[in-house]
Amino acid sequence: MLEVTSQAGASLGSVELDPTVFSLAPKVALMHQVVTAQLAARRAGSQSTKTRAEVSGGGAKPYRQKGTGRARQGSIRAPHYRGGGIALGPKPRSYRQRAPKKMVRQALWGALSDRAAQGRLLVVDGWSFEVPSTKVALAALEAIGAGERTLVVLSRDDEKAYKSFRNIAWVDLALVGELAAYDVLCADWVVFTRATLPGENNWVEAPALTAAASQGGQAPEAPSVAAATAEAPIERPEGGGDQ
Repeated sequence: MLEVTSQAGASLGSVELDPTVFSLAPKVALMHQVVTAQLAARRAGSQSTKTRAEVSGGGAKPYRQKGTGRARQGSIRAPHYRGGGIALGPKPRSYRQRAPKKMVRQALWGALSDRAAQGRLLVVDGWSFEVPSTKVALAALEAIGAGERTLVVLSRDDEKAYKSFRNIAWVDLALVGELAAYDVLCADWVVFTRATLPGENNWVEAPALTAAASQGGQAPEAPSVAAATAEAPIERPEGGGDQ
């Protein structure tokens, strides 16, 4: 169970973490392979150098083949000449490595399990920013107990929260559908909302903060199944048999 707080730091209840996501034994070799593939995929691979066939000039031999006592030369654009082509230089290429979806998912879950085991996982009920404000965002992170190097996982509807957190140097942002193992491993604290917390979550509301208790009254009793069926009897088709 993990405590769920409001943006102001008040406890609102607890949530049960999905064991398939937050209770795995981290596999370092797997995470290393996936992170290496993710970093390699970020490379543009657009670096390029010119070979001796691509540089300008060098159409004629610098001097005659024989009789000079010097080594024979065919072009002044050879790699050992100044202004010549580059030998074995980099060319545009793709650095992508194969990373199956199951490996990427297991690496992400292993990183989240490691942060959960260290107690560096925080869950907020939701972000309620009236207007984008970095000052309010800093106060919210301090209220929920997040330290430096924090990763805040947002949904696409949290536009005001995104604009509030993006100016904080030690806060990284990630959309819930784009969360990667590298993002989690680079952060000391990971902050989710109830909407972005992965897995099948069982929400347990704090008894002292129910709607009725907050108004000073008693919570209404939920109607039983028997009472609900008695108030709305089942109508059967005429004839008494199944149709």
